[in-house]
Amino acid sequence: MKLLFVYNANSGKLNTLLDAGHKLLSPSTYQCSLCTLTHNVFSENKIWKNFRNKTNFEIEFYHKDEFEAKFSLKNLIYPIILKQENNTLSTVLIAEVINEISSIEVLIKRINSGI
Repeated sequence: MKLLFVYNANSGKLNTLLDAGHKLLSPSTYQCSLCTLTHNVFSENKIWKNFRNKTNFEIEFYHKDEFEAKFSLKNLIYPIILKQENNTLSTVLIAEVINEISSIEVLIKRINSGI
């Protein structure tokens, strides 16, 4: 089993710079709550990094453009966390739920209880 985390952000250096600026200048309007939970403006959240390094799950991270190119799926609402088993994708947490999560600890609990 593999967990796929798909951020509501596009890949690329320019997008990364724009996202960092948005997080700094107007964090409350930043569109990717999953990004906000797992990363600070310039680095990965330490609690998240610890979870990621210790979990038994294989984990992959995608920006939405990378995910859509690889999986040819374009009708999802991002951010989203998916589970891949035997080449089948199923949802662990949808955007609406992720957007309501207020801390990285709660996100980790929700991930662990959703799989």
